[in-house]
Amino acid sequence: MTHLIDAHNHVQEEVLAPHVAEVLQRARAAGVGYQVVNATHEGDWEDVLALARAYAHLVPCLGLHPWFVGERAAGWLERLRALLLTVPGAVGEIGLDRWVQELDLPAQEEVFVAQLRLARELDRPAMVHCLQAWGWLLEVLEREGPSPPLLIHAYGGAAEMIPPLAARGAFFSFGGGVLHERKLRARAALRAVPLDRLLVETDAPALLPPKPYRPHVLVAEGGEVCNEPANLPAIVEGIAQLRGVPADE
Repeated sequence: MTHLIDAHNHVQEEVLAPHVAEVLQRARAAGVGYQVVNATHEGDWEDVLALARAYAHLVPCLGLHPWFVGERAAGWLERLRALLLTVPGAVGEIGLDRWVQELDLPAQEEVFVAQLRLARELDRPAMVHCLQAWGWLLEVLEREGPSPPLLIHAYGGAAEMIPPLAARGAFFSFGGGVLHERKLRARAALRAVPLDRLLVETDAPALLPPKPYRPHVLVAEGGEVCNEPANLPAIVEGIAQLRGVPADE
């Protein structure tokens, strides 16, 4: 397989920064063409933009992740809009999260809605993070009216949530985590996604796949074992096996 697209990663992360040139080279050699690189907080928006300027095959996404909502500065939304107008990228990573207990839920929703509206205003896709907040997510989307195109990354919801989200224009991205044998609910959801709404990601340096599906790993200076975009073809093979279709399909 050639010209695969990594639908979601974070190659700007500090653990990959000293090795980013070799990481990107390995991905290209493995057949990964474009990569969708997601910023998560105001401190890495410029890092993602710098990578996208240096490497034409990196698609920049800028947004405020729910984990960093409490760190936002005054004028953050205006700065985000201004930066997005300089690139043909998406809004993200944005979303809702009830998994991290100490997060401010009303502030999360306020920031998520503001970025959804920005994506709709700029006619850009939105890259959505959702953890233990699926009913909440659907409630917000329904209240907000027409959605921008949505990519729900590392989809972890139930199979039953797929039809209402797909009706709102959502695409569903899966990473190497679904290849762990214990991920029975995620596997059921994977099999329920319409093939034309299915995307595959690495979420590098996170979501390390099981060993058979990670031919490439980078050990960071602190000993952390990192996922790489070059693992995408192996992840696609594994997901194809779970779907019961050839990888090319």
